[in-house]
Amino acid sequence: MAEISNQMSEQVPNNKFTFKDAFIKGREWFNFLLSKWLIIVVVGLLGGGLGFFYAWLQKPSYKATLTFALEDQQQDGRLGGALSLASQFGFDLGSSGGGMFASANLIELFKSRTIIQQTLMLPVQVDNKTISYAEMFIQGQEWRKKWAEKPALKDLQFLPNTSREQFTRTQDSVMGAIYEIIIKTSLNVIQKDKKVDIITLEMKSGNESFAKNFTEALAQQVSDFYISSKNKKARMNMEIIQKQTDSIRGLLNGAITDVAVANDNTFGLNPALNVQRTTSTRRQIDVQYNVAILAELIKQTELARVTLRKETPLIQVIDKPIPPLPKEKLGKLMGLIIGGILGGLLIVFILVFRRLFKQWMA
Repeated sequence: MAEISNQMSEQVPNNKFTFKDAFIKGREWFNFLLSKWLIIVVVGLLGGGLGFFYAWLQKPSYKATLTFALEDQQQDGRLGGALSLASQFGFDLGSSGGGMFASANLIELFKSRTIIQQTLMLPVQVDNKTISYAEMFIQGQEWRKKWAEKPALKDLQFLPNTSREQFTRTQDSVMGAIYEIIIKTSLNVIQKDKKVDIITLEMKSGNESFAKNFTEALAQQVSDFYISSKNKKARMNMEIIQKQTDSIRGLLNGAITDVAVANDNTFGLNPALNVQRTTSTRRQIDVQYNVAILAELIKQTELARVTLRKETPLIQVIDKPIPPLPKEKLGKLMGLIIGGILGGLLIVFILVFRRLFKQWMA
């Protein structure tokens, strides 16, 4: 039995992988790659050359930065005191969420396709000509040269202030492509600290003028939409009360005139005939009634104005993009280094994969 056990133990392979085995395996791979040093160096130099020419041919990118602060008086008045008191004792309660247009949601609003498309259709002055930002973007990307041989795109135009409903299917397709490029490669909206309602808007473009002007136009578009949506109910209430006030004021002026007319009609009549004065008395009652209503409406109007001011948030621009804008471009030396490293890593991966594949096939 002992002999059988020894034979079985000899037949069972040892699956333990020691540090010594790892060292031997690593040295084996190192020697293999060292034997291929020439091809690794050659491919690395080729990659470095490609990186150098890429950096040389690459057009510079300009970055426009706009920073603004958001102040919501309604939110601050309700929770600001409580949150500041809690923070003094070391409790971080966060924010109240701010409703539909909290800072986090406002960041997403900047990336909305509707808002960006509305901004792209705004007018801008370029070389003494009024064109849209969409047309300015197309010219900067040199798409017109590519469209010259395409009948469907050759005469495509994006006139300023054209509404979305007037777009053709082709215009929608091109506008969608512009939107994707802006969102993925150009636009960046950052809130560095969630406790502070300061938002930074960054826009990158090969056209310095487009980067600056489009950033300011987009910020203004979002600001107008935000304020309009935030105080919509208060503004509607204000308009209704103002209309009622104007209506009652008109009725009061008419009632005052009717009192005067009634007094003129009863002037010089027999004092014993009091029935002739009932018309004037009724008109005076109407005047008093309308005066009381008007006084209350004027009070409500002033309250509505105060509410509207409280409901209207303040968006204060802190920093605007000022030319010359910071220029971003891959340096030639950096392109050479990055290209060389990527080329070397690529050929090493290919050599390792090729050797493993041969060992597996063997």
